[in-house]
Amino acid sequence: MQFQIDNMTCGGCARSVTKAIHSVDPQAKVDIDLPQKRVTVESGVNRSAVASVLEGAGFLPRPAA
Repeated sequence: MQFQIDNMTCGGCARSVTKAIHSVDPQAKVDIDLPQKRVTVESGVNRSAVASVLEGAGFLPRPAA
């Protein structure tokens, strides 16, 4: 699954995003493209659960185009 996170602007943001995703799935594979503000997640957890923890961490995920 891919998310566009427009307010992810730095390495600290990327770490926070990764930490949030790992809070619902410690085994998730998280790939962050900071210049494109895009996050790719490989996880057994459903998309809405991942989006929910990202929102809870202060990031506004939307489906990547």
